[in-house]
Amino acid sequence: MGEAKPVSPTGTSTSTHTLTHTATFLSDLVMGTIGDILAELGIDLTRLYRDWDQDQGAFQAWIEEESLAMVVLECHQPGGKVAPIFEFPITYGAISGVDRAFVESRASLARYRAKLDSVPSGTAFRLICTYNGPHSSQPGWGPAQRASTADLSSLSFGNLGQAPHAGVAMRYLR
Repeated sequence: MGEAKPVSPTGTSTSTHTLTHTATFLSDLVMGTIGDILAELGIDLTRLYRDWDQDQGAFQAWIEEESLAMVVLECHQPGGKVAPIFEFPITYGAISGVDRAFVESRASLARYRAKLDSVPSGTAFRLICTYNGPHSSQPGWGPAQRASTADLSSLSFGNLGQAPHAGVAMRYLR
């Protein structure tokens, strides 16, 4: 009879460590991009910066458990219109060509931000998350209803960032 080879804890540790780095990288990229967009639109960033650690931590936890499907940034104008809306869909699994790299497209995003429509003074924002299924409970987050996107046109930015275990894209609805 043969013997079973013991499972190396190093392999599991390395994979988990990399997934943690992927989650940290992508959650920080999404938060930074949201901050850049809000600043470009002239929307007050006080609440974003106040809740930054809590929100970034929630995104990181959900990416690590692969339950986060999308982060949505809604801009609520004083007259009741909800536009623009930015969607940040997350994809999971090995990303082709990104074996050990962390790639972001923030330079391309700077050029893209110049094309954003303006919003009226007093516009506020709301962050909403959608999920792939069960997800952990995170402080400051609860059920929410997305605004309708029925009358909005969509522009795709494409890949915003990629890491070994996941990637994030961006869509602009106006």
